[in-house]
Amino acid sequence: MTAPSHSRVLVTGATGFVGRALCNQLSAIGHTVIPAVRHGSGLPNEVVTSDIGSSTDWRMALAGCDAVVHLAARVHMIREAERDPLALYRRTNTEATLNLARQAAQARVKRFVFISTIKVNGEGRDAPYRETDAPAPEDEYALSKWEAELGLHRIAQETGLEVVILRPPLVYGPGVKANFRRLIETVARGWPLPLGAVRNRRSLLYLGNFVDAIRLCLEHPGAAEQTFLLDDGEPVSTPQLIRALAAAMRRPARLLPVPPWLLEFAGALLGKRAAVTRLTGSLYVDSSMIRSRLGWAPPFSMEVGLAATVAEPV
Repeated sequence: MTAPSHSRVLVTGATGFVGRALCNQLSAIGHTVIPAVRHGSGLPNEVVTSDIGSSTDWRMALAGCDAVVHLAARVHMIREAERDPLALYRRTNTEATLNLARQAAQARVKRFVFISTIKVNGEGRDAPYRETDAPAPEDEYALSKWEAELGLHRIAQETGLEVVILRPPLVYGPGVKANFRRLIETVARGWPLPLGAVRNRRSLLYLGNFVDAIRLCLEHPGAAEQTFLLDDGEPVSTPQLIRALAAAMRRPARLLPVPPWLLEFAGALLGKRAAVTRLTGSLYVDSSMIRSRLGWAPPFSMEVGLAATVAEPV
């Protein structure tokens, strides 16, 4: 499938961080976007689906659609308080995804772009992840996404639905929340950070680059039945990222050379091992497959992406 310039695309999670940017971009280049939202938000052509699960009726939303981009998900939680988190992740990330895909196939939708996660590959290692690596999900969120991928491949084989799977790393951009926003705030205040001795490699993905990759995967015939890892290009170390953020804000980067083993020891004592690992460990990808097969290149540099991200008031 090569999506026509005026195709009709259902986008779930349309009011989220990525969804809003994607809807704006697709609309700007001539696609008719059908945003699926949980609560009425006033978006053109929006369809309200108050609950996304295994029994959600998507028939009206899918009518006449050429493609689906499925962004809606139960997002990863650092501290999951539910007694059975896997069941909840599976309900939204696996069962709801497969229900939507089956109905999309029945509605003669041609392409289904599923936004998965790099966590399907694993939680990090001292070598780049590739599409050909054996999946190694380590938590409930990643497992639910991997199970959805497996189910989508089965549906594709049974129905001919063209499935494309994207596994992004950490996505940043204007409106980013959580840990990345807290890091920006810390750097903006000029607080010293004990990360100067860290020598890791982390892949990041700017929102504008992510949206462009999704757009290409909707349109390019070579994307069908493929899984792609994405990033901005070259991985960066945590100190490099902090220096780049500081430069974008015209602030000094205050980094103290504390040995990583000491940070990890302190993190274990304080029950913050996972948080420390995200700052000291490596998690990076080889995104050459989407570049070689689809001719994709990130349209924005990391410097441009960080500048746009920090332009928001802190």
